[in-house]
Parts: sequence; C-alpha cells; structure tokens
Amino acid sequence: MILDSPKGVPGLVALPRSLSSMAVTVGGLAIFLVLGSLLLISYPIGSTVHGYFYGVDNSNKLALPVFPSNESNTDSSLDRNVDVINRNSSSGPSLEVPISSSGVNDSVNDIDKNSLPSESDLQIPSANARQEVGVKEKGSSVASSAKRNVVSDNSGSADKGSDESSTTTSAPDSESEAKPVLSDVPSNTTPISSEDSGCDLYHGIWFFDSQGPSYTNNTCPVLTQMQNCQGNGRPDKEYENWRWKPSQCELPRFDAKKFLELMRGKTLAFIGDSVARNQMESMLCLLWQAKVPKNRGNRRMQRYFFRSTSTMIVRIWSSWLVHKTSEPFDFAREGVVKLHLDAPDEDFMEFIPSFDVIVLSSGHWFAKQSVYVLSNEIVGGQLWWPDKSRSMKINNIEAFGISTETILTSMVTHPNYTGLTILRSYSPDHYEGGAWNTGGSCTGKVKPLAPGELVENGFTDIMHKKQVRAFDRAIKKATNKSKLRLMDITEPFGYRHDGHPGPYRSPDPNKITKRGPDGRPPPQDCLHWCMPGPVDTWNEFVLEIIRREFEGSQSSLL
Repeated sequence: MILDSPKGVPGLVALPRSLSSMAVTVGGLAIFLVLGSLLLISYPIGSTVHGYFYGVDNSNKLALPVFPSNESNTDSSLDRNVDVINRNSSSGPSLEVPISSSGVNDSVNDIDKNSLPSESDLQIPSANARQEVGVKEKGSSVASSAKRNVVSDNSGSADKGSDESSTTTSAPDSESEAKPVLSDVPSNTTPISSEDSGCDLYHGIWFFDSQGPSYTNNTCPVLTQMQNCQGNGRPDKEYENWRWKPSQCELPRFDAKKFLELMRGKTLAFIGDSVARNQMESMLCLLWQAKVPKNRGNRRMQRYFFRSTSTMIVRIWSSWLVHKTSEPFDFAREGVVKLHLDAPDEDFMEFIPSFDVIVLSSGHWFAKQSVYVLSNEIVGGQLWWPDKSRSMKINNIEAFGISTETILTSMVTHPNYTGLTILRSYSPDHYEGGAWNTGGSCTGKVKPLAPGELVENGFTDIMHKKQVRAFDRAIKKATNKSKLRLMDITEPFGYRHDGHPGPYRSPDPNKITKRGPDGRPPPQDCLHWCMPGPVDTWNEFVLEIIRREFEGSQSSLL
C-alpha cells in the first residue's frame, strides 16, 4: 500500500525510501560478514599472509631455520662446550724424532661416535638467506680441513660431561668443486654476528686475503728474532696473507680494542713451551697495534700490562706442564730430568687463582730426554733407559697423554680457580723427508697445501688423540666452577707447511738457505711459526672463544 504524503510536505515521501535502502545495505553487510567468517574458518588465509611477510606458515607447523645468529638460542650448551674433534690429521711423513716402532702404543680409544647428532637434525636456511648472512651450507662444495681419504671421528661441539644431546653443525662432506682458495671472499667480509655458538671453528679452508696481516715485523718490538722471517731474509711474503675461514660461519679478524675491552680488569696467561711463547708474542704484536703495554715481568714470568683496560698478558715457561726434578731417583742418576706424570708443575699452579684465562701448550718436549715417574715408580723414559733387563711400561706418547690429563684435572679441581682454561691442541711440524735432526725440511713452501694433499703423520695423529682423550677424561672429573675448552688447531694447521721459518732463523747474511751439493737441506725450524703468519689465527680463535664465554648470547661487536 502506498501512502500519500500530506500536501506541502514533499520530504516525507523520500524519508521512508532512504530508510529502506539503509536497511537493505546493513542486511547485506551482515550476510557478507557471516559468510566471510565461515570462509575464514574453513580456509585460514591469515597464516598465509603472515608467512608471505615473515616466512612462517603456522598452519603447517614448520620449524624456523637455524641461522648462525640464532643457533646459540637453539642450543646454548654448544658454546659452553668444546669442539672435541678426534681426526687422523697430520703434517708430514716423518716423526719429530725417531721413535721405535715398539715404543708406540697404537691402542687408542676413539671418541664415542654416537655422542653427536647427525646433520639431518638441523634445518637448513634457504640459499638466498645463506648468501645474505655469509654462511656456507652444510655439504656444500667448499674445501674442508678434514681429509677426505681418512675416516674421521665426530666433529663439532659436545659436552663430554653431560648426557644432554645437542644440535651441532658438522664439516662439509662434499668433495666436488673443492678449492683451496676462496677468491670470492672479500678481505673485509664480516658476519652479521659471529656468535655462532654451534659453529665448528676448526673445519674450513684457507683463503688468500689481499688485506694482509694486522702488523709487520717492523711494527712489533717483542718479536723473537727466530720467528722474524722477513727480518731474517725470507724472500716470499704470501704466507702472511692466508686467513682461516670456517665452513659454517666467519672468524673475524683480530680486533685488539675488542679483546682489551672483553679482558678489562682480567689476566690472560700463556703457559707452556716455546710454542706458547710463539703464541704469546703473536698476541702482543696484535695488541700493540692498538695500545702499548708496560713491561712488568720478572724472572718467574713475563708480564705486559695494558693500563687503559687494566689487562695483563702473562707467560710462564713450563716444558712439560708437570712436576720435574733433576735429583737422583731410584736407578735414575742425577742430572737427567725426572717427570712426575701424576703431579702438576707447581711453578705455575700457585698463580692460577689470579688468572682469568689460561692457554696451555705442550707436547714437543716429550721428544727430549727424560725419565717418567708414576706413583713414585720409574715406569719409562725417552732417549733414556739404562737397565735393559727392565721393561718400560710407558713410552713418550703415553707419558704425554698422562701428563695432559694430570694438568687438566688439576685445573678443573683446583678449589680456588674459576677461570677459563683453553687447551691448544698439538701443533704440527712439517719436517718433510726426515726428522728435525735427520734432514727434515720445509724449505721452498710458499702456500698452504691444497685439499687432498695432506699427508698423514702418525706421530702427530697419535699425540693429538692422546690429548683429546685426556681432555675428555678431565672434564668428567671437574669439581670447581672453572671452564675447559679445546682449541683444536692440529688439522687446520697441518696444511700450513709454508708458515715456518725454515732456514730463515737468523739475520746472518751468510746463512745457508739452500740444499748443499749432496742434497742435504740446511738447518731449519719447521716447528715454530713466522710472525706475522699463521700463528696469528690462533689468537683469533682465542678471541672468539673468550667472546663466546664473556658475551654470552650477545651479538659480536665487530
């Protein structure tokens, strides 16, 4: 029925029509909203949109990829533990000194190969994401320090004193397109974060860095002359430019200011043999480029104090790291060194409560003459055994393993020590064609070995195994709040036969640097490392280990 509007009031006719239109519109919207809600319930497009912007589709319950910057959050235990890698690595075909085949114990227990997870337990970032953060994919064709023709034990980080399983990254296992040089890695490349708690620092490649070393032999006044290869006339310099690149992350160049800030009010002590001195001098050379320290050393230890951050760098000499004496003992005459393998060297143990970080170095002195005493009984000797009617119970390799376990156990059970102990693994030598005293040589080596060129050195391999085994045992005996880490440099530095002084041990202009007419090489040093040179990488490792411990989960300040 149509109602007529009163005359003179025409607006009343349009009003009902407007209300009707509004009612129809509101009704339509309501129906649309109901239908839209039902559609959203059936097909949740919200998660799809969220995944488009953030790369996560919650409806499919996908796990986030593990990037190096968040691996520490995925498994913080990795960074608190040690890269325990038992590999058959080597540096050359000869022993450091001639060792009787009957004197080597080949029964070495391997590390439990089931203690670490497999690669399949990890999520892999996309190719684009890897390019953005500068991380190599597991299994990618990069040259790894692990030898391809030798079966190796588990690699990565593991808590040998814990039952917890942890996610870790393993070394690349692909041989295809392996190259010894990363020509596509710029010298100034730095990662977004070097936290990478699960990153294995000790599998990777050596790449040529045109930026060169952080110092020269002319900018470091504490450099020992025998390691001053350029000052001693070595003609090539390329060995100074090779830097280490872990397969799974970046190892930043040494940052002296960052190191001093991390070590503010703290003391770092290098304890051990001449190789420990080599590393300590490298550390001082690196730090000297930022700050000049005050020499506060004495007869018992070298000490360099950096006043700006109250940081102290210390070195204490200890050839074997265990108690030694020259007094007569049983049938061992006076003069020959007696090593009490079950007692730590008291010359430095009294100081360790005042140290915040300790880097230990030993091994090569076990090639020298000494008598081995265990439980107050002579059990063996090196280059010494006068009573042929008696049989030796241990040789120098077994003695090295026992001594390593002794000193590490002493560190982790000392009631007043709460610091960080870094065990630098056995440093390989490169005396090729003989031992150090039988014509071995490293002359003419100008670049690192390429992947696949590494030759097994049985002595280096078993010394490394004994060291790792002792490390594992010591961790299980820990009773104090100190931390113990393994800096496993043995295999990566097996490739650096170019990094030694060789015949360039002195500035003598008349020194012999080439083989004689009979083919014999000149006297040379293929054990210690040129400075600057590969040894500086050890202190990049030290800085990274310290940073992980002292910064926790914070991002690296590069």
